[in-house]
Amino acid sequence: MMQHPLRSSAGFTYVTAIVMVVLMGIILSKGAQVWSMKMQREREVELIFRGTQVRDALRRWYKLPVPVSGYVPQTATPATGQTTSTGIDAAAAGIVQSGGIATLKLPSPQDLKTLLSGTATAAKAHYLRPSNLIDPITGKEWAVVKDASQRIVGVSSTSEAVPLKQANFPFDLDPADFEGKKKYSEWQFICNKYPKPGATGGGISGLKTTGSPATQSPTSQSPTSTGSP
Repeated sequence: MMQHPLRSSAGFTYVTAIVMVVLMGIILSKGAQVWSMKMQREREVELIFRGTQVRDALRRWYKLPVPVSGYVPQTATPATGQTTSTGIDAAAAGIVQSGGIATLKLPSPQDLKTLLSGTATAAKAHYLRPSNLIDPITGKEWAVVKDASQRIVGVSSTSEAVPLKQANFPFDLDPADFEGKKKYSEWQFICNKYPKPGATGGGISGLKTTGSPATQSPTSQSPTSTGSP
């Protein structure tokens, strides 16, 4: 028996509508995944920025070298004095050029919030902006990393999510602390740890690369960290 043409047409239209809905769902799902990945990458960039800001604030607190454009502002050596003219521990300044762990000689800040306004012993210096106290991945405070003497030496995220970025980190980050990690919580920004020359595999504009000169004329350095771009 022949089917009614209108009924056949209606059935075809219904199937077409279902197919279109399914296709639109797939497209929207893919778009959401791309957008989510883009946002995650942006949060990773901000995580690295804020983490290094906290790390450098701790370096200033402990009078450790803070490389400027990849170099150490150094005007004295361990043979001529214990600190440089900028107050930096000269013995630690040498470690920057060879890589390694610098010895901390000053007391630890009570907590990270101390770095916002400093103390009498820190000459009321402002080392850190309030926004940098927040882990951009979780929106919460950092996990504090301490050494064997219970000094605060760095921070890490509390996120257990898998990082998208697995290599090519900035030159001032030790690859051993970042590359191939399975969780953001394994990324540690340690103030007294300096990567060995040539060990890093990434790069950012303005930082020293392998083969660059080892020294540079000292530059003035403000204790206040720069804000997020």
